Amino acid sequence: MIKIYRINEFAKRIGKAPSTIRRWEREGKLVAKRHASGHRYFDEADVRLMLGGVPRERDVVVYCRVSSAGQKDDLASQVQAMETYCLSAGIAVDEWIQEVGGGMNFKRKRFLGLVDRIQRGEVRLLLIAHKDRLMRFGFDLFAHLADENGCEIVVVNQDSLSPEQEMVEDLLAIVQTFSCRLYGMRKYKQSIKEDFAEMSLRQPKDACE
Repeated sequence: MIKIYRINEFAKRIGKAPSTIRRWEREGKLVAKRHASGHRYFDEADVRLMLGGVPRERDVVVYCRVSSAGQKDDLASQVQAMETYCLSAGIAVDEWIQEVGGGMNFKRKRFLGLVDRIQRGEVRLLLIAHKDRLMRFGFDLFAHLADENGCEIVVVNQDSLSPEQEMVEDLLAIVQTFSCRLYGMRKYKQSIKEDFAEMSLRQPKDACE
């Protein structure tokens, strides 16, 4: 999810020539990150550094999510509860994001848009009702990336706004995924056995002596 740039892409991103980037590296003004293969790359943190830091105005965002269109009432309740929390805490919200999509789907359009904005340093505070409203798994990694980009995440822990049925559906989806993979492995192993047996039958008798 982290946007990375090769040296030519990075130079274009900040409006400089690749030769300038290489010179800055030699002079120690800029330190490139490296892949395990040793290839250099840059990310949005380097872009912000070269373009003068993070934006002066950074947003406070509330993100609310449910898994299906049939949970619109749950979504409305979630938004209302977050509004109540923000009012009581004196938090001025710049943007409310509402989304319908599974907690294990990391390709949600609005979720990815939020990730991009956090990486660009445009969000200083993100509020969610519960961890699984953002994602079912991997929250600690997301929180680390947000912290690295200067974004604080506040989890209000409104457990009542985390539908139990969603968790059941997500767990069933996990079981189904692994069952399909296991079935696929069994078919693959059976296919290998059949191919091996067929090859053995085709071998000349003297080859086995």
